[in-house]
Amino acid sequence: MNETSSPTQANMSFVVLISLIATIGGFLFGYDSGVINGTVDGLQKAFNSDSMGTGFSVSSMLLGCAVGAFFAGQWADKYGRWWVLMVSSILFIISAWGSGIATGSVEFIIYRVIGGLAVGAASIICPAYISEVAPAQYRGKLSSIQQIAIISGLFFSFLSNYQLAETAGGSTSILWWGYETWRWMFWMELIPAGIFFLALFLIPESPRFLVANGKNDKAKVVLTKLYGDKADDKVKDIYNTLAHDHKPSFRDLVNKSTGKIRPIVWIGFGLAVLQQFVGINVVFYYGSVLWQAAGFSESDALFTNVISGAVSIGACLVTFFLVDKIGRKPLLWFGSIGMTITLALVAYAFSGAPTDEAGKLQLSPTDGMLALIAANVYVVFFNMSWGPVVWIMLGEMFPNQMRGSALAIAGLAQWGANFLITWTFPMLLASAIGLAGAYSIYTFFSLFSVFFVMWYIKETKGKELEQMEG
Repeated sequence: MNETSSPTQANMSFVVLISLIATIGGFLFGYDSGVINGTVDGLQKAFNSDSMGTGFSVSSMLLGCAVGAFFAGQWADKYGRWWVLMVSSILFIISAWGSGIATGSVEFIIYRVIGGLAVGAASIICPAYISEVAPAQYRGKLSSIQQIAIISGLFFSFLSNYQLAETAGGSTSILWWGYETWRWMFWMELIPAGIFFLALFLIPESPRFLVANGKNDKAKVVLTKLYGDKADDKVKDIYNTLAHDHKPSFRDLVNKSTGKIRPIVWIGFGLAVLQQFVGINVVFYYGSVLWQAAGFSESDALFTNVISGAVSIGACLVTFFLVDKIGRKPLLWFGSIGMTITLALVAYAFSGAPTDEAGKLQLSPTDGMLALIAANVYVVFFNMSWGPVVWIMLGEMFPNQMRGSALAIAGLAQWGANFLITWTFPMLLASAIGLAGAYSIYTFFSLFSVFFVMWYIKETKGKELEQMEG
């Protein structure tokens, strides 16, 4: 099947439908990641934790994410993409309920780790699934919906947190039925998690998984729905890219002739780590804490998160319209430059601000406005480049034979880096370097990403998955 072949309008409706259902996993990824943002004060009060303990409670989910992402890649190759998505939907439900009923730090961490398993699995399998069902000329656009879904999940978690806190008078106040507001913030996730579970019964298994497991007839049925009369050719194309002496495994990541890990695996590793080392999730996970440290009230800080979420969705829409026109590499490079400049401005705004007796920064009106604008512009640059494009590329850049295994490594690296950044931020905030030092570190990695894109990233726009090289 060549690059010019495309499904009919009826087939495209089916492709779009199943892609949208898969992206509900991305929505839950965003919601589960962002809901913690408004609950930090409640967790500190309920569990009487210090800055290190709070940092671990917030970041504990990310340990589950790392494990979930790593094993999801293997499980997806062994049991199927659909099966992994279904398990993740059940784990989302368990985590949302349990995080809200937790009565102690250990219990809370256990439920957050369960949620992390779901988020980690969804984070790599959702974009991979979309890449494996979408035609090449629309793959970037459809895969970018994943990031829109992630940011939408973040946005609605911020909006829900803000509305619940406003209704109750604060995140630690009693809301309904005698339960604190922060608990209801977690329970609101049960609604989209239930929808995801039910909607998954409407989508098929990935045809590339089916071919890899010798189920060519089933793959042809799915591909007929996706591509019409091109199904037979597509089955042959997929079959020809697979090794027939063994099923996909981790040994496919090693070049047999050199005995070294294939370069494409290291590039995926670099993309995954740098996406986190630029500090984006400090804004998402600790947004309210960050802005309160900068002198904003809790209510104003939560509302600022809502603004950031709305701006992020708009930025993702830019990528949606451009990624299949100008390509992945230009968007990454442009985003790296923009993030470097705006992160440097945020660090500068925080660098000269004095602190009060409570240790909170006292920003001048000018510096406060600079920090607020620069931080939101930084979020725009990230969400029109490294946010969606990294997920797009991780889902499509690896050859069929190694996709699951390579995604396992990239997912483990991505969430490991996420954990490191999230866990260390409260300690950096409480240390001598403070906000200015933390943002200077993120600026350095953003600058490094400029050169990483220039030297190592190859364009994947318009290529069939069967054309990807290892």
